[in-house]
Amino acid sequence: MIILSSYKSTKTLNQSFMKFYSKKNLHFLLHDVFQIETLSQYPFFEEHNEETYNMVLDACTDLSTQKLRPILTEMDRNAPDFVDGRIKVHPDMKDLMQAFGDGGWINSPLSYEEGGQQMPYMIFNATLFIFGAANYSASVYPFLSAGASNLIRSFGTEAQKASFLENLYNGKWQGTMALTEPDAGSSLGDISTSAEPTEEGYYKIKGQKIFISCGDHDGVENIVHLMLARIKGAPKGSKGISLFIVPRLRPDAAGNLEYNDVTTGGIFHKMGYKGAPIAHIITGEKDDCRGYLIGEANKGLLCMFQMMNEARIAVGFNAASIASAAYYASLQYCRERSQGRRVGTKSAEQSLIIEHADVKRMLLFQRSVVEGSLSLLMECSRYADLVRVTTGEEQERYEALLGLLTPVAKSYPSEMGCLSTSTAIQCLGGYGFTEEFLPEHFYREARIHPIHEGTTAIHGMDLLGRKIAKDQGATLRILIAEITETIQKAAAVASLQAHATNLGTTLEKLVDTTMNLSMLGMQGKLEAFLSDATLYLETFGVVIIGWQWLKQGLVASQKLDGTDDEFYQGKLYTMEYFFEYELPKTRSLLKTLQSKTSVTVDIQDGHFD
Repeated sequence: MIILSSYKSTKTLNQSFMKFYSKKNLHFLLHDVFQIETLSQYPFFEEHNEETYNMVLDACTDLSTQKLRPILTEMDRNAPDFVDGRIKVHPDMKDLMQAFGDGGWINSPLSYEEGGQQMPYMIFNATLFIFGAANYSASVYPFLSAGASNLIRSFGTEAQKASFLENLYNGKWQGTMALTEPDAGSSLGDISTSAEPTEEGYYKIKGQKIFISCGDHDGVENIVHLMLARIKGAPKGSKGISLFIVPRLRPDAAGNLEYNDVTTGGIFHKMGYKGAPIAHIITGEKDDCRGYLIGEANKGLLCMFQMMNEARIAVGFNAASIASAAYYASLQYCRERSQGRRVGTKSAEQSLIIEHADVKRMLLFQRSVVEGSLSLLMECSRYADLVRVTTGEEQERYEALLGLLTPVAKSYPSEMGCLSTSTAIQCLGGYGFTEEFLPEHFYREARIHPIHEGTTAIHGMDLLGRKIAKDQGATLRILIAEITETIQKAAAVASLQAHATNLGTTLEKLVDTTMNLSMLGMQGKLEAFLSDATLYLETFGVVIIGWQWLKQGLVASQKLDGTDDEFYQGKLYTMEYFFEYELPKTRSLLKTLQSKTSVTVDIQDGHFD
């Protein structure tokens, strides 16, 4: 029983070691819903099977439990410090980066020839989820390196690969994505960092970057920035942006490292996610910052979008992982905390709060968000794996579906993760608002994700204005066919018929709304067309998660047939909750999207005073 009056209670101090994700749910999604073993029919994955996948997940859980989770609170309470021009991080990060490198966690999806394990993205991203649920701040260091090294691997020269990849993969060096500038923000076409060509083949880089995750720290020997800059004389806007490798320390001809005129200007102090530093980087103050062009000149954004799209899926996993950790923290509390009596009883003893219907509603909400989000993210990971091993029209189909769902996979877990972690705090009541209990920590941690890798509004405009419109709705029609297939299968199961009908009706209304909004775009009324793109993304997301819950419900109902397994029964209860409590929210959203109001367009600056 929790000793609520004492900060020094054993239960309170040991919260760092409580459950942070469901192994059974992850296995359910991987093996039962998405049948990851079917990937073994492709030569690239043929050496893997259920046993190898589970061994990887178990090893990830062991590392998370033994190394990441114990320093969760320490990394939050003792944030990185800016000392004498450098950023100092938690002392365990050096050993952790070494462990990530030695364990092959950074480059596991790569081919055997490249030193990888040919691991499916479904498993790689599952490890991202587990690490993030254990300790989000610690988990981002290696996966930033994975993204940066993938860009060098995809677009770099053989010399560049030889110079940088090995040390990024083994955890000795840190990779980053350096995009944002003080005066540009998400508008990358407005960046001012310059690159001047030299006769020696490198470029002189000069400018500033802000909000660079792990942009400087003492847990590694070197920092390698994948940086956007504009070559002098290049076209204005996004068409004149190039991508460069800009290391803090550059290798000379003998392989020794020398300072590359990359200075840390300071550190940003965040409300959460404190264990990973966010740096202000200044390049070329002494006119000696060397950058190495990667890919073609003026095609930097095309290269960077590969990393950004990977990062957007990763942000979705990160958001789901934090929501998962918060859910299990609140679930444990609700199972131990006694307060009040269950409605309709006259017991002298207080009830555990998990017996109260409203508390169960809050737990169901959290579980529906966590497991619905994780299901969608696994769907996207499966598409990413199939893109790697198929060809022709089949490959194009999976690539298009992945592109269409990426804004949803990034934004739904991010936005709903904030609400889910807030609900975890509510389950604890006043204790949830204190540092002595973990949900407060997770609530602060979650808030970055609607901002990371493009704000929700940007992804709303991307979904409605680009992804749906770019091929006259062809990819949307493919997705609708996928959802419809699930609806038809569910309609054949008596217990799922009502939910199948409900989702089908909502899908039809979403399609009608999409067509009406698209007409505004075709008429040239672009501001009206995109003014409520965020609401459209929200509606789209609820429908997609409904699809994922119906898929899970189909499998759970088959597994439950003839048994009384509480896990599968819990799945069906959570699915029912989603269809009765969450899916109906689309009615008001669709009504707003169909409205003729132009209030958000018409109102002007002076009207807000």
